[in-house]
Amino acid sequence: YHNARYHTDDAPEISDADYDALVRRNAAIEAAFPAAARSDSPSRTVGAAPAGHLAKVAHAKAMMSLDNAFADEEVEEFVARVRRFLKLADDASVALTAEPKIDGLSCSLRYEDGRLVQALTRGDGQVGEDVTANVRTISDIPQTLQGEAPAIFEVRGEVYMAKDDFAALNARLLAEAEESGKDARQFANPRNAAAGSLRQKDASVTASRTLRFLAHGWGEASVVPGETQAEVVDTLRGWGFPIAERFARVEGTAAALDVYRKIEAERADLPFDIDGVVYKVDRLDWQARLGQVAKAPRWAIAHKFPAERAQTLLEKIDIQVGRTGAMTPVARLSPVTVGGVVVTNATLHNADEIVRLGVRPGDRVLVQRAGDVIPQIVENLTPDAERDAYVFPHVCPECGSAAEREEGEVV
Repeated sequence: YHNARYHTDDAPEISDADYDALVRRNAAIEAAFPAAARSDSPSRTVGAAPAGHLAKVAHAKAMMSLDNAFADEEVEEFVARVRRFLKLADDASVALTAEPKIDGLSCSLRYEDGRLVQALTRGDGQVGEDVTANVRTISDIPQTLQGEAPAIFEVRGEVYMAKDDFAALNARLLAEAEESGKDARQFANPRNAAAGSLRQKDASVTASRTLRFLAHGWGEASVVPGETQAEVVDTLRGWGFPIAERFARVEGTAAALDVYRKIEAERADLPFDIDGVVYKVDRLDWQARLGQVAKAPRWAIAHKFPAERAQTLLEKIDIQVGRTGAMTPVARLSPVTVGGVVVTNATLHNADEIVRLGVRPGDRVLVQRAGDVIPQIVENLTPDAERDAYVFPHVCPECGSAAEREEGEVV
């Protein structure tokens, strides 16, 4: 049910964190009771069945999912498994690529003799939806590859919507609804907006919404132009495809985790939503030997960020005056997706909380959102930065009268 709500309907009912928790619980139950595993279990399937309004086309090469890691130790175990499978020494170096995991819609672009001939969504991994006409409206995707190209090559990546374009789309949909007197559709996050915009019957609707693309891999290929993941990605860049700026090749687990922490710290400043970092074994001959399990390759893993927390910039602190005259500070934040929802504001509760956190406009902060709770700042990440302390106003911003705090009151 939740697979269909997320992948087919573009209208998830639970957060990514809750979904991941359900998947992990299901896997634990299946490990304890193998006979209870169903053929349609999330541990055995990829995505969801294609929607009925788009033509269904079989992938020439299956579009796999990725296994997830949620802690450093799980990444270390991933690399250890690679060494064991390849019968490498415990201290043998394993080169990895690391790149942001874009929170978008997976897409496979088929080129024949360098010309784009077909574009498919992932669908259930075996059969996707034909979105060729819609993809042709995306300026990031070349219609013809630059330079020499194989006879057949499928480029795979993520169609996404930038944060600014997402905000502009929701604002436009709201304005159009108010003008027509109809109910406004508002997308919950850029991923849903991208998916809903790409999977349109009418390509002109897709063209009216700004979609982008980042390449990160390939499917069927008559010739693979390189011997490592990094070499092929560099070829994709040369053909005219956008590649994540934070893409890096590293030696070993420690260096990969360092990239993860740097990307996590930059998350709020990136123009697009990400929900983790993907690591891949760099050597393609090792990838071939490692192969795959039911739905995921053994040579790659997604290191997910804590879904209910994110780092962002505290732009300013505003004071809201309630019906009783209580003055409540509200943090205005650089937009960041937390728990599947774009957050721009967070409560600071009262003057004491500001002092406790030591937050000031310009600080980087850690924001938390759990369930339906109002987002709140839980930590100041730049307490040592040279900035003046925030001074709580002594005058009401609404009426101009002196602000007084009764003894024992928190606001």
